[in-house]
Amino acid sequence: MSGLIMAAQLLLGLSILVILHELGHFLAARAFGIKVEKFYLFFDAWGVKLFSIKRGDCEYGIGWLPLGGYVKIAGMIDESMDTEQMNQPVQSWEFRSKPAWQRLIVMLGGVFVNIVVGILIFWMLTFKYGETFVPNSSVQSGINPGSIGREIGLQKGDRVIAVNGTKVIRFEELISPKVLLGNTNLTVVRAGKTLYIKVPDNILNKVSDLGIEEFISRTPLLTSTIDSVVADKPAFNAGAQKGDRITAINSVPVKYNVDVVAEVKKHKGEELVFTVNRAGQNLNLNLPADTSGLVGIAFNVNEIKIETIQYGLLQALPIGIKQAWLQFSTNAKGIVKVVTGKVEATKAFSGPVEIARKVYGGEWIWARFWASTAFISIALAFMNLLPIPALDGGHVVFLLIEMVKGKPLGDKFMERAQMVGFVLLLTLMVFVLGNDIFKAFTK
Repeated sequence: MSGLIMAAQLLLGLSILVILHELGHFLAARAFGIKVEKFYLFFDAWGVKLFSIKRGDCEYGIGWLPLGGYVKIAGMIDESMDTEQMNQPVQSWEFRSKPAWQRLIVMLGGVFVNIVVGILIFWMLTFKYGETFVPNSSVQSGINPGSIGREIGLQKGDRVIAVNGTKVIRFEELISPKVLLGNTNLTVVRAGKTLYIKVPDNILNKVSDLGIEEFISRTPLLTSTIDSVVADKPAFNAGAQKGDRITAINSVPVKYNVDVVAEVKKHKGEELVFTVNRAGQNLNLNLPADTSGLVGIAFNVNEIKIETIQYGLLQALPIGIKQAWLQFSTNAKGIVKVVTGKVEATKAFSGPVEIARKVYGGEWIWARFWASTAFISIALAFMNLLPIPALDGGHVVFLLIEMVKGKPLGDKFMERAQMVGFVLLLTLMVFVLGNDIFKAFTK
């Protein structure tokens, strides 16, 4: 069932974004009197369509190939490769008859809409839910690094107080792009001493393989103090009480909640000796761990403070813009990392399978759905700006060249460039889909 939910969310989210992206091109074209012949969600490859209807001079429909969508703008060399139309005399309602600045606006219409949609969703989510975070100042027991974090020198209980010299206000900053993009300096307090730890450029390669929890856990450490005891469970029967601080298990010292959990799991179904400190006195409690590695205790999650800031409608707008810009700039920095060889392409690029699994998830939660859709909307805006022929960014580059030269590039050149771009995009699609399948099987 979770697989179907992932697929349904991905299909709905992408359909909304594709329709709105193409609507941006459509409205800009119509505003300049340019004829739009087709407006399709998905591709009607080889003329096969699931649905179509003609309204005025435009055909609206749904194709069978779910790889995006398109608008066919009259007099434009696009993925339809309609060279026959381009050989006819130029008409006043065609794309090619319009000034370069108008054509530029038409080509940027989809990207503009994607950015506006991303900002709008982030804005509304911030207005409705506010911002919830863990103040870094409340994390008294420190971080719980995984294998990647330990490899670069982080230790359990470290308190990270600054990133690149800037004070950490929110604990979540430690697993944000500004850290994970690498080449970052962490200021760490350990046992009263200040240390500086470098996050390497290629950290994303390992995080992609092993997951963010193997860098720094999203959950800060708690002390080993018992907050509650479940009735009729081993700890209850042995006399454990709320407020007891566990200091050792079978003479092995423990300091944090994760130490207790790990030690108990090592001895599933065995008799354990808990050494606890109760009101300054050390006591030994004998209790058996069940076969699941549980003893019936819970730790005090309230040691970690969680804050929520609520915003009014207008106050939430700059927060939404900031979130959208963060996503856009993160995409740009990620591409730079790939181009410079700091991050492997197989780690950086995700296709539909990984997006459905990691971004949307297997549970339908509307807040998460819209946040994920906003994230993808900004990613689509960035991707479409890449200077690849067949993408909006490729057309923008050619139009800028035309504006500098004072005359358009030749139709033959544009046709060849479009074909090259189409092959590049098809290759990229095969790559990301194959990469998704490989990850799914290997993980």
